Amino acid sequence: MLSAFNISYGLGQLPAGWLADRFGARALITVGICGVALVGLLIGIPQSYTMLIILFVIMGLVGGGYHPSAIPLISTSVNWKVRGRALGLHQIGGSSSFFLVPLIGAAIASAWSWRGAFIGLSIPTMVFGLVLYVLLVRKKSAGGTEAAEQGHDEALSGLTSLKHLAVFIALSAFTHIVAHSIKAFIPFYIEKSFGWSAAASGAFLSIFYSTGILVSLLGGYLSDRFGAVRVVVVVSLIGGAAIYLLDIAPSSALIGVITFVIGMAVHIRMVASSAYIVSKTPKRYIATVIGIYFALMQSNSALALVVGWFINRWGYSLTFTTFAVATVAVTIIGALLLRQGSRNQLSRA
Repeated sequence: MLSAFNISYGLGQLPAGWLADRFGARALITVGICGVALVGLLIGIPQSYTMLIILFVIMGLVGGGYHPSAIPLISTSVNWKVRGRALGLHQIGGSSSFFLVPLIGAAIASAWSWRGAFIGLSIPTMVFGLVLYVLLVRKKSAGGTEAAEQGHDEALSGLTSLKHLAVFIALSAFTHIVAHSIKAFIPFYIEKSFGWSAAASGAFLSIFYSTGILVSLLGGYLSDRFGAVRVVVVVSLIGGAAIYLLDIAPSSALIGVITFVIGMAVHIRMVASSAYIVSKTPKRYIATVIGIYFALMQSNSALALVVGWFINRWGYSLTFTTFAVATVAVTIIGALLLRQGSRNQLSRA
């Protein structure tokens, strides 16, 4: 069931981005939020296992419309000089859901079963989606995004080439996928290396996700202050070094610190990357490009299979080292290509 959702969610980003550019982000974000809520209600109704799989596929497809719609809407609603901080604030909400929703869902399920949890969470989600749509329509009628869109035009005066943008997306997506794939095996590594129970070692994932709440605004500030490319390159190098240190850390406490650093690099990079893509893509294609970017990042499940194969065949030490070196190498190559592309644009100008 998880695979049915995750795969369709990743694939759903691609058509959703194109549809958002064609029919408007307001419509797509409403379909994304209310569509997920409607499917959640249907899941709460007694179904066969096959029907549950189908519903999770549909939920993933409609949910894929959220990010390609939300990021352009946020970006065009604020001055481009503080775009990173606005996107960082948005990411805090997404990171908080990894803590709050499981707790709320578990509380509802303990009283009304897991079906009740789906229904109980779907109803307020549906209401929120409808209210958000009304607010967005009112904002459009009031001309609330005009200043932000003018600022976006100014930011695009030095538009990079398609190749330059593709290199940046590839760099950001690859380092993101590697970090997420390695993160999935940290609990198993803790259990094996330090004798922790499965439940206790699983808590290390909460360390990873907590960083989204703590550093997202910082990532937005750094992106606004120093430029997204510099931020992405630096945190990708830090993330690669942290992956390498996992194997040589002498204690579980230090593993916790390293896990925090990896999560910090992931969430700062996500904010900076979104801000850069929005600023370097023509407005009529922003949602499409964001959809491609998030679809690529959702492929971390596929790489996790590769990481698992490496661990089974070569062990944790060689696996961590291999993917740490790959992260650093791709980051350096990407940084050099981006620097060369910037020089070429300046020389043509």
